Order: sequence, then C-alpha cells, then structure tokens
Amino acid sequence: MTGDSSALASPATRQHTMSSVMSEDAVPSEDPRNTVELLLERLTAWKHVVDTFDEYMSTTEKILRSQAKEYEKVLKTVQNPLKAGHHFDQNVGGIASLFENMRQNTQGIINSHLEAEKNVKGSILPVIDKLRKEIKHQSKELSSGAVKGAKEIEKARNTTQKHIEILGQNAAGFDSSGGRINSLEDPYVLRRGVLHRLSKQVMEENNQRQVLITLQSNFSQFEQHIVEVIQTSLASLTHCTNVQVQSHQEHYSDIMKTAQAIPLDFEWNGFMSRSRDLLVDPTTPDRSIDTITFPNQDHRATNSIIEGNLERKSRNKLSFAGFTTGYYVVTMSKFFHEFKDDDYIRRDPTPELSIYLPEATISLTSGEKFTVKGKDVSKGLSSKLSGHSELQFKASSAEEAQKWVNALHSAMGNVNKTAGDLSEEVTKEEVKSSPSPPTYIEESSATIAEKETQKSVTPLCLDDKDSTNQDSDTIKPLSSHPVDNTIAKAGE
Repeated sequence: MTGDSSALASPATRQHTMSSVMSEDAVPSEDPRNTVELLLERLTAWKHVVDTFDEYMSTTEKILRSQAKEYEKVLKTVQNPLKAGHHFDQNVGGIASLFENMRQNTQGIINSHLEAEKNVKGSILPVIDKLRKEIKHQSKELSSGAVKGAKEIEKARNTTQKHIEILGQNAAGFDSSGGRINSLEDPYVLRRGVLHRLSKQVMEENNQRQVLITLQSNFSQFEQHIVEVIQTSLASLTHCTNVQVQSHQEHYSDIMKTAQAIPLDFEWNGFMSRSRDLLVDPTTPDRSIDTITFPNQDHRATNSIIEGNLERKSRNKLSFAGFTTGYYVVTMSKFFHEFKDDDYIRRDPTPELSIYLPEATISLTSGEKFTVKGKDVSKGLSSKLSGHSELQFKASSAEEAQKWVNALHSAMGNVNKTAGDLSEEVTKEEVKSSPSPPTYIEESSATIAEKETQKSVTPLCLDDKDSTNQDSDTIKPLSSHPVDNTIAKAGE
C-alpha cells in the first residue's frame, strides 16, 4: 500500500502541474500591438495637426482673395482645440500653445490686405501637401510592417502556451499513471518541445522589439521634420505678408516666433515622459531563453537518468555504414530515446527511436559494446518497418558502456525515484563491478600445514580451471533485469 500511495500525485501537485495559467515569464501578458497602436494613434494625431495646419493655410490663401469679412473663416479653422490634443503638451511652448497663439493673431489680421495670395498658394501649400503624403506613407509602412510582426508574436505565444499546457497535463499524469505513458508524451520530450517553440517566440519578440525601437527613433526624427515644416511654412507666410500692411507683419511675426520657440524634440520628450509605460525602453536588454522559466520546467519527470553520445550499428544488414553517432537519453519514464543530436533549438526534438525498457532485453557489456533488444515505439516510419530488433551500441570506453547498462537496468524500477536516486544507484553498481583489493588474514601454523598438504593435490585441478576459463570467454547471456545480471555473475 505504501508503494501504491506514493505513486499517486498529491492534490496540490496535480493542481500545480495541471494549471493552465499562462506563465508571465515564458508568455508575457503585454500585447506587442499596444505599442504599434499607440504609434499609429500618434501618427494620426500628427495627421490632424498637419490637416488643420493645411486647412489654415488654404483658407488663408482664399481669404487673401476676398474681403476682410471673409477672413474670419480663417479664425474658425483654429477655433476648436486640436483633435487628439491629449497627445500634445498643454503647457506654453508646445504645439497646443502655438495654435492658441495662432487663434489670437488671426483675429488681429482679419482686416488685412490680400496681396500675398499668390505667394501663399505657390510656395507654402505644396510643402504642406507633401508633408501630408509623407504622413500617409509612414502610416502605411507602420500598418504593413509592425502590425504584421505583432500578429506573428501573438501566434508564436499561443503556440508556446499550448505546448506548456500539454507539458503540464502530462507532467501531472506522470505520477498517477505510474510512469507508463506514450513516448511522444514523455515530459522530457515535451519540455524540449516547449524550449523549441519558446526560442522561436523569443526570436520573433526580439525582432519585433528592434523594429519598434527603429520606428520610435524614426518617429522622433519625423516629428522634428513636421515641426520644422510648420516653422518653415509660417516663416514663408511671414515673408509674404511683410510687404503688406504693418499689421500683417506684426501678427504673423508673433506666430512665427512662437512656432520657432518650440524645441524640435519638445513634443517628443513630453510624449516619452507621459507614455513611458507603453513605449519600448531601448536600454532594456533583449530577452534570453536562459533566464526564462515556465511551469514544470524542473519537474522530476523531465530529468534524465543518463544522456550522452553513443554509437549504434545500423539495423540494415545490407548497409556498410557501420556505427553512427547519435544522442541517447534514458528518461524517468523508462524510455530509451535516440535523437540525431542534442540541439533542440534549430529543429523539433522528436525522438528517432524510442524503446520502453521494461519490455526490452539488455545484454551485459562486452568491452565498450552492449546490445538492447526491444520494440521501437516512437511511431515513426522506422518503427513501423523494423518492429522488434536487436540494437548494438558502442560507448567511448568499457567503463562508459557499463555505466549505460547500469542506468538502463536502474530505469526499469524508477516509478517513485528521482533522477538523483537513480544516478546514485548507477554509481553503486559501478562500485560493485569494480575489483576489490585483496584481503589478508593471519593464519595459524596448523592451517598453514594443512595447505602445504593440499598442494600435492592441486595439479589434478588444472584441467578444471582451464575449462572454467574457456567458459568465461563465451558470449554472456542477455538480461532484462538486474537480478538476472546477478545470477549470471554468480554462474561465472
């Protein structure tokens, strides 16, 4: 009853491993589209600024051809506050205060002469129209590039979260199932799959982050360009009106001075200060998979008893390839997996070969070689063709081969043991198999005399000794359990 109860996971453990709550570290909660939408909203606000400014100049050009009474239409264009005005600093010295100044000075030039109409139409309006096209182009590039990248990140995060939840389900079911699960549902394999998707997600996030940093930098320069165009346009308008009535010159000079007093980065710095929590901090380092944690990352079922490189002889008898190197793992779920290599970042770490050890037969070592006979349950194409097969492996040394054989035997009874316990058992098996130093016992004179008498009989046993040595050179029997190994050793 003790073994059965310990094999079942506690309710707290099941609640922890089966939790599908999104990991804030592996799958961040912030939406990358928030930054993109904020920048699009700001670009739209600047479009409203330029549209308002263009309307201001266009109406000015029309009023210059009309009577003073019609000039009041110019005042109406700037009578209302700026659309999306919350994006701009309301203190004196910014875009908002500039338009307030324009409202005041426009009232003073209602009765001005209209002789500058041709100059306004030919030199100022085309520049503003070009600026509007530039804003439209910037909006199109932002929508097609950054928005698409944000969707890719969302897709990658959903994939990562899905595999984290699958890992949680199988990790929770590991204890309740007694460790007998499908090879593809091995928590060790699922954890490697999570790391694979997570690395792709982080790459997408970092790429999008660099795109947003570049966009923010370009936004700063583009906003300076917008402010500069506004300043230049107002300066041109001032030049056109200087030849007119003195009142024109005074009012437009005041507008120009107000605009030129705005630092090129005044609005951007204020925007950065107000929206610091939504913008990307360029000084923050990129995310690294080495610092990311996710649920069940260190669950005991995801650990390996032993893993490393081995050479395996080809199962194709007609092949001349000989031994090929692969990456092999003995997991807590009693599986013996084969991978092409230990790289889980560039490719999905799906096992090439999976053998369930309790249903397999493991030989004793012969030098650096040993064999494993069992059925490939990886459900790949090779498993359907081969069925049960006897696989011959070769380690880097005889000691390394013995270490693998001990680990394979130990894995057969690891239901409630940790990877540390199994590693300790493997170490004990290695100690048992190592030769012991000779033991010296003090003997009495009677015992010595008796042994001297038996020496005369010793030559008669030489043939038996040779026969024993010949038997030890024969192929050692296969075994699927450590007890069989002990019996085999006793028989020797």
